Amino acid sequence: MRKYDDTAVKELIKTVQCGNDEESNAAQKELYEDNTGLIRSVVKRYLNRGTDSEDLFQIGSIGLIKAIRNFDLSFDVCFSTYAVPMIAGEIRRYLRDEGPVKVSRTVKELGFKIKAYVEEVQRRNFREPPVSEIAEALQVEKEDIIMAIEAARIPESIYAPVDENSANTEFLIDRILQSDDGDNHGYERLLDKIALDRAMEDLNDNEKKIIQLRYFNDMTQTEIANRLGISQVQVSRMEKKILIKMRIKLTER
Repeated sequence: MRKYDDTAVKELIKTVQCGNDEESNAAQKELYEDNTGLIRSVVKRYLNRGTDSEDLFQIGSIGLIKAIRNFDLSFDVCFSTYAVPMIAGEIRRYLRDEGPVKVSRTVKELGFKIKAYVEEVQRRNFREPPVSEIAEALQVEKEDIIMAIEAARIPESIYAPVDENSANTEFLIDRILQSDDGDNHGYERLLDKIALDRAMEDLNDNEKKIIQLRYFNDMTQTEIANRLGISQVQVSRMEKKILIKMRIKLTER
């Protein structure tokens, strides 16, 4: 493996795109091997998100190959400037669509509509619309808007630091395991948190709404009861049934 200057890189890319099969494959192999460092540099940004680094490397490799095949030789930029966003985009797409948290098609479609509406408002009015405005424009409940926005986020690793700038590093798992009385024995709570991410797709709309409000919006059972127009006791019973349902589903997998 040897490093090439930008002119030599573009000559190899031209061979990949215009040469015969044998020449194209050989040139692509050279370019790939010479640029694996780009993949590893991008992978570092996405570690500790529930996916093995080598799996991320393989996904990033797809992005690098796409960059080699699709690079416009008329671009007045270095190949690496074009390749890095392609690699990162491939990894982000994988984490969003194939990562540990599965999102239903309905929620994904709503997420696309939200994104399109927000971008349009930002383009026209130079501001970000509040949830209430998005809900009214799309004729969707505010809770469903919040759920779709949250579902689009890449999940954090439980071993991610809460505050990277703090001298005393505290990890997310420390917060999760800590019970209300301060003892670090909240294992049931930890299981519930993990179950939420893995089993949300198995719930119906009403069940998702309760879990969304309870665990993602940090609302109390009483607050949820007031919003839904039912009693706190009913919310408590429903929450227990939902968590049991989620655990059973996880056991079956």
